Amino acid sequence: MTNIPPPAEELRLLDAELRQLDARRAVLLRRRAWLVHVLRTASAQRSVPGAGQMPPVWPVAPGAAAPRTEATAPGVQNVLLLLGGILLTVAAIAFTLVGWGHLGITGRALVLAAVTLAALSAPVWLLRRGLGSTAEAVAALGMALTVLDAYALHEVAFDGSGGLGYAAAASAVLSAAWAAYRAAADLLVPRSDAGSPARPDRARAGAGTAARPALRLPLPCAVVTAQVPLLLWALAVDAGPHTLTAVLLVTAAADTVVALRPAHAPVRIVGLVGACVAGALGVLSAGWLCWSAAAPVAAARGAALLLLAAAIALAAARYAPKPEVALCASLAAGLCLVAGAGGVLRAWLPGEWTVPGCLALGIALLTAVRTPLPRPMRQGVVGASLVVQGLAVLWTLPLVAGTLLGPVALIERPWSGTPLDIRDAVFQDAAWPSYATAAPLVLAAVAGVLALAERRAVRRPASGVGALVLAWAAVVVTPVVLELPYGAGLVADGAVVVVALGVAERARRGTGGPSAPALTALVLALVTSVTLALVSLATEAGTIAVLLALAALFGVASTRAGLVAFTAPAALAHATALACAAGASAGLRPEHTALLVLVVPAVAALVAARAARAGRSAATVTVEAAGAGAALLALTLAVTDLPVLASVLALCGVVAAGTALRPERRRAGHAAAALFLLAAWVRLAAWEVTTPEAYTLPVSVAALAVGHLRRRRDPSVSSWAAHGAGLSVTLVPSLLAMWGDPHWLRPLLLGTAALAVTLVGARSRLQAPLVLGGGTLALVALHELAPYIAQVVGVLPRWAPPALAGLVLLALGATYEQRLRDARRLREALGRLH
Repeated sequence: MTNIPPPAEELRLLDAELRQLDARRAVLLRRRAWLVHVLRTASAQRSVPGAGQMPPVWPVAPGAAAPRTEATAPGVQNVLLLLGGILLTVAAIAFTLVGWGHLGITGRALVLAAVTLAALSAPVWLLRRGLGSTAEAVAALGMALTVLDAYALHEVAFDGSGGLGYAAAASAVLSAAWAAYRAAADLLVPRSDAGSPARPDRARAGAGTAARPALRLPLPCAVVTAQVPLLLWALAVDAGPHTLTAVLLVTAAADTVVALRPAHAPVRIVGLVGACVAGALGVLSAGWLCWSAAAPVAAARGAALLLLAAAIALAAARYAPKPEVALCASLAAGLCLVAGAGGVLRAWLPGEWTVPGCLALGIALLTAVRTPLPRPMRQGVVGASLVVQGLAVLWTLPLVAGTLLGPVALIERPWSGTPLDIRDAVFQDAAWPSYATAAPLVLAAVAGVLALAERRAVRRPASGVGALVLAWAAVVVTPVVLELPYGAGLVADGAVVVVALGVAERARRGTGGPSAPALTALVLALVTSVTLALVSLATEAGTIAVLLALAALFGVASTRAGLVAFTAPAALAHATALACAAGASAGLRPEHTALLVLVVPAVAALVAARAARAGRSAATVTVEAAGAGAALLALTLAVTDLPVLASVLALCGVVAAGTALRPERRRAGHAAAALFLLAAWVRLAAWEVTTPEAYTLPVSVAALAVGHLRRRRDPSVSSWAAHGAGLSVTLVPSLLAMWGDPHWLRPLLLGTAALAVTLVGARSRLQAPLVLGGGTLALVALHELAPYIAQVVGVLPRWAPPALAGLVLLALGATYEQRLRDARRLREALGRLH
């Protein structure tokens, strides 16, 4: 019959009801504890004369929280029991070690037997009365006494036996005895089945019977003690490392069986921890024995131990209750298999072929996908294969990094001569890896695996990108590994650039736009081109030929709409390097080479304008950035020669002015004006002109012209915003220079100009020219009258200046209000001006 509601819904309802019952029980328990506290307080108050009335039944303040205790009753009980057990154990140890000699053999045996028997029997009586925590504490004391019994027995009866052998036997006996003790306690103290969901009939029959607790400590202690017997035995017989490793693995297997059994949680946790620790130690030891063996037979013995570890891990994965545990166990099993087989291969094959052999084994693990194993186990084995492949790729990184970064050393000694081969050009200043012969095969194999995964739609974007990168790395390092001639190596790298650009274009067409494979191929092409350009620095002809070819290649690739944002800047960068190389080849000085480099910013401006007309904003930005970088390089090269620097600045200004003709780049006009101004200043500095007006007048004229045009378009613009900066640029430096100039020409010209500016300001009713021109004219007049004032002051008596100052102050005080009115009218008059 169909359940109404369905089982899932009914289970949800039952869980909700149980949660409500738990919450209600917690509320009632808190209420009961509060009532007990109230009754105890009331009885205490009645026993004290003059005590007040009993407090109300419920707290006065609604919602007020009851006093929170800092320790629970079970917690206090456990602490007390733990301390009591520790003290009794310490007393027993002291009695055994110190007071042992005061009793005879019979007395000692009787005392230990009686105390141990009493300690082990008491928990049964306590469990029948429901005192579980007390029973646990007494049981722990009894188990500690059994350890002391074993020690006492060794001292009395087995004094001549070996310590490790006796410890192994004693630990095994104790482990079995504690497990049997737990079983005996369960038989003597039967537990009630009340409340068990599996036996609803017994739950109803025994609803009024309290469930009796069981001992929880003996079994975990037995499992912990069972970890050491085999290991102590192996140490006692002076076993070799292989035997010790096998003992660790057998112990891990036993712990795995315990962890997988449906026992209570503490036993499973102890078994799991023991399996992990013993298994890890055993695997590390087996791996060391396998990979450090000099002979194939010794390596095979270590591999057999790793095979045993893999079998244990596979068994654990097969019967693991959780998918996560199965995945981790199967991953460890796969790694153990590869490590064991790889150790044997290392003993049989040359050292550089060990990693390719391990890689082949790791790739072979992928066949587990076609097996009927459970899904978590298949995932774990595939994960082990991926780990092996990743480690193999990491093994090749030094060779790849050396191939890409080694040519950087040629920058310090360009055109030093034709190398013997391409390896000599790349690794001239770096150590050649001894294992490099097999590196291309490793990279190609992993790239093939990723390509197959991408073809089968397994993590398609990531697999495709990884396959592309690894295939590129394999091709790049192959000429170096094969020691191709220098010219052939350059041609091979150039072919890689061409193929990478072709792959990028094909990927772009396949997706209809930029994609991860297309961008990856573009980046690989750019990286290879840089490496190729650096390698070509060994010879003059090779440098020019390679840079010319790269500039042309990226220039042709820029005709593709989807690649221009990357290829056009690359073409400009290579063209810049080509201009520098051509200048050095022609024997030009750096400042003259800067004039050749300026061709690149001009071309960049034209390409950017074309890209803007085509609606490619991203390409426009990158091309302009490349052109700006080339212009900055030209300025750096020309900085040592002022006339050439002035010409370079002027040409850069021309390029910026041309860029400003585009409507969306009007702001480039400011840069063009700044460059023209800097060019004029540098030219004046080259002519050793020290007159400040030569530097400031051009700026003032341009600023005043711009301000005039601005006011014509917008008459509401203030005269300070339109003309203030232009007038100040010339008037202020000229005033400063005038105070140190002993001649009369500068004050005359400055005064005349200030007078003209003042008259223009007065006529046009503009505030900025009137104030600046009038202030400058006043300062010029003061400068001219200063010598005469100094002469007059020198002729007058010394009392005359104070007297004159006093008269001025009296006059000002007498007409103070009139002066204020005059100042106010002057301020209002100026305020009416623009």
